[in-house]
Amino acid sequence: MPELSVILAGFGDALAPINLLFILFGVALGQFVGAVPGIGPVMATAIAIPFTFGMDPLTGIAFLVGVNKGGLVGGAIPAVLLNTPGTPDAAATALDGYPLAKQGKPLKATKMALFSSITGDTFSDIVLITVSAPMAILALRMGPVEVLGLMLLAFAVIAGLMGQSLVKGVVAIALGLMAAMVGTDPEHGSPRLIFGNYELYDGLPLASVAIGMLAISELLKRLSETRGTVRPAITLPRNQPRADRSVSWAEYWGCRFTMLRGAVIGTILGALPGIGSTAAAFMSYASARQASKEPESFGKGSLHGIAASESANSSVMGANMIPMLTLGIPGSVSAALIISAFMIHGIQPGPFLFSQQGQLVYGLFGAMIIANLINLWVGQLGLRFWVRVVSAPEPFIFASALLMCFVGVALASGGLFGIGVMLVFALLAYVMSAFGISVVVFIIAFFLGPRLEISLSQTLALLNGQPQKLLDYPFALVLMALALVTAVALARRRDTESETR
Repeated sequence: MPELSVILAGFGDALAPINLLFILFGVALGQFVGAVPGIGPVMATAIAIPFTFGMDPLTGIAFLVGVNKGGLVGGAIPAVLLNTPGTPDAAATALDGYPLAKQGKPLKATKMALFSSITGDTFSDIVLITVSAPMAILALRMGPVEVLGLMLLAFAVIAGLMGQSLVKGVVAIALGLMAAMVGTDPEHGSPRLIFGNYELYDGLPLASVAIGMLAISELLKRLSETRGTVRPAITLPRNQPRADRSVSWAEYWGCRFTMLRGAVIGTILGALPGIGSTAAAFMSYASARQASKEPESFGKGSLHGIAASESANSSVMGANMIPMLTLGIPGSVSAALIISAFMIHGIQPGPFLFSQQGQLVYGLFGAMIIANLINLWVGQLGLRFWVRVVSAPEPFIFASALLMCFVGVALASGGLFGIGVMLVFALLAYVMSAFGISVVVFIIAFFLGPRLEISLSQTLALLNGQPQKLLDYPFALVLMALALVTAVALARRRDTESETR
């Protein structure tokens, strides 16, 4: 643990005018690229890294952190206003954000997303600053068997999103897992389901699948519904009551347990390398729906739904830094990019970072807290702008969003192949919706599929055909038991609801 003088010096460095300026620039840039579907903060961070070479290490890394934090807020903007997630982890936000915007309350929906995002992000930053080392040790001890138990628990929780038809929910999961199997077998390195198309060696592009199913299908549907009359994409009632334009303290405080649950889920999953913010958002959303006294309100514009997803996906950001700073292990692509920025400046993240570069580390912690405050301020200003933009005529807004999706996916996937995949999955989403099969459950299974497969194959290798060896992994057994209890409880709840109706 560094001395108090080193800690205070680090926080003082974060307040230097040049650092504040670059944090502000990073947050604004992150919110913009997050709002453009398909581009996102990861790509912006990758492009920005070379420009930090001539900067002071703290300035450069604080700028990259600002881009990432701004992107978390920016991704929710098109998800709420157009049902077009700017980033995959904002897909869960669209489930309740977009219905609330359609009710004439886009500012209320986007402000709830902003406040929840900042709350979750701040929570994980506090955890990072206070208990990063112990949490990193815990995360490091999560082996393949424990991760398998966690994945099974995640699928059990997400089963709450299946609705009344268990068969259709299972079909959605099966299709999602099948899509996740496309590419190279992680165990043997052999290609699967690529049908001679070697561009699929790395699997289906995540941005293409998510944006195709969640954004393109919705945009095409909305464009097809235009009947020659020019209407605004989002209607803002005149003389709108203040309650419909803002989130009151009572409403925010009423979601405190939802945000706390989401922040805890996001922090725990963020500390585990490879799980990701998308899984955290959907798992938090499903948990909030199960815990709610009014689960039927979810999907219809519930503030709790927005709070659950945004607090979870944003809290992953700070938690990803826990294994990165203490062990040198990146928890996500963004953390891996920040590690490369450290190394560009001749700094090696790992166990000795706190003792050798304590002032820099606490300067970074200070910059993260400052970035949250700036994110709140810039977000408050920017939301009004975005809502006014989306109040433009439907054909212009939807055509522009469609163009941004095409450009973003082309940049993210490297060319026309990604656009082709996007269109195929947009058609698949349309067919699934027509048959009442959940697109959301499909996407969750697709996101979690690779991690589930890897942990399952590693677990089977460790057990070596001897199931009794599971007794050597008590924490994994606890997670698996929780998964079973959750699945049974959800099945009984579904039966009870069916009998009531």
